[in-house]
Amino acid sequence: MNKIYDMYKTLYKTYGAQGWWPITSYGYHKGKYNFPRNTDEIFEVCLGSILTQNTTFASVVKSLNNLHVKNALHVDAIESMDINELKEAIRPSGYFNQKTEYILEFIKFYKSLKGATPTREALLHVKGIGEETADSMLLYGYNQREFKVDAYTKRLLVELGFADEKTKYRDIKSLMQNSLKECIKDEKELLITYQEFHALIVEHGKRYYSKKPYGVGCFLKTTIFCNPQP
Repeated sequence: MNKIYDMYKTLYKTYGAQGWWPITSYGYHKGKYNFPRNTDEIFEVCLGSILTQNTTFASVVKSLNNLHVKNALHVDAIESMDINELKEAIRPSGYFNQKTEYILEFIKFYKSLKGATPTREALLHVKGIGEETADSMLLYGYNQREFKVDAYTKRLLVELGFADEKTKYRDIKSLMQNSLKECIKDEKELLITYQEFHALIVEHGKRYYSKKPYGVGCFLKTTIFCNPQP
């Protein structure tokens, strides 16, 4: 029995396809896996991945909508914006001074790629991009098989006994990826599973893991998915 994969199937059966990453001009694309469809949409995912640091995705949507109204969801438009205008547009996401700096640094890197897919290592050398942000960009922006671990993922796995508070990002990521690879051999299916599983954890996390005490009412705790620690 692969408890991680069974957990994915249970969450999918409960919540269905999530259609992540949502694109401002389209919305969530449940059951459609041909996104992003162009370089502007790739950039929007990367931009959103920076904005979502230390905030809710609902706040990110507000910031992206502000930029969309200004027709500024592409590189050239943001580069030409007055910096204070950019800060004001992304204010809903919080830390707007810091994130403005990160966005402008990322744009330099993004342009240097000339349309190529970045490596994870290269992304991690860009100021403001850590493991979670890099994996978000790669998984949803570039359709690379890099599982994204967020706070909800760790809270869920800690509550179910698969990890503890000291478990590092890379170890949680390895657990998720190795478990799924055991059951899924097709590369496209594996990519879709990574994308859906993270989004499903977010949906589940919003309901059961957003406030302490975490996990109150979580139906996964009453099933076979718990992994009691010795």
